[in-house]
Amino acid sequence: MKTILVIEDDENLSETLQLYVQRERWRCLVSHSAEAGFSQIESSHPDLVVLDVMLPDANGFEICQQLRQKECFVPILMLTARGEERDRIRGLSAGADDYLMKPFSAKELIARLSALLRRSYTAGYRDIGHRSGLTIEGDRRMAFLNGELLDLRGKEFDLLSQLAAVPGRAYSREELLERIWGIDYEGDTRIVDVYVRKLRAKVEVDASRPDYIQTVWGVGYRFNALET
Repeated sequence: MKTILVIEDDENLSETLQLYVQRERWRCLVSHSAEAGFSQIESSHPDLVVLDVMLPDANGFEICQQLRQKECFVPILMLTARGEERDRIRGLSAGADDYLMKPFSAKELIARLSALLRRSYTAGYRDIGHRSGLTIEGDRRMAFLNGELLDLRGKEFDLLSQLAAVPGRAYSREELLERIWGIDYEGDTRIVDVYVRKLRAKVEVDASRPDYIQTVWGVGYRFNALET
């Protein structure tokens, strides 16, 4: 049984969310503040978090960022009344996995939760080793380069794992967007470029002349497994 944690200060909405979740035979926990939510995450280790942007003691962007900084990579669905693209990009850049605007239907909520749960347990998170010196440990969501731990957060890990799984294969931005952010992501494909820049800053010796994460002009990106 999957455990879903809802962090939402509106009691009526949180009760409705709990009802939707329990109908799917998932366990649902509810917290009405950021502090209570952190405590539940540490004690209950949920499989997914539904996180409201506006909470009485913090905003969802800050919470998401803090969780990723603590190397907590539980999938996060951010719930908000904000609909502007810059807010969606801010949430995703902070480490959220998906973004759902209020009001929403029960069907859309469950579809998004189901998709996040499926992606969290796909084969893309298997362990990967290369002669390039890169090792990815899927179960622990950790990556090492020449034995040194890389400081990867949220989608950074997902993107590197996807690219490195098949060295030399060119992925379009649209394909990466669908595989990493989900088919129903409505943001701009430029978010892929944002995360590629973040990865290059952490993986490459010279980010302006990348050896590992290479641009395929007119297509997208590929991972180059260097001979060592």
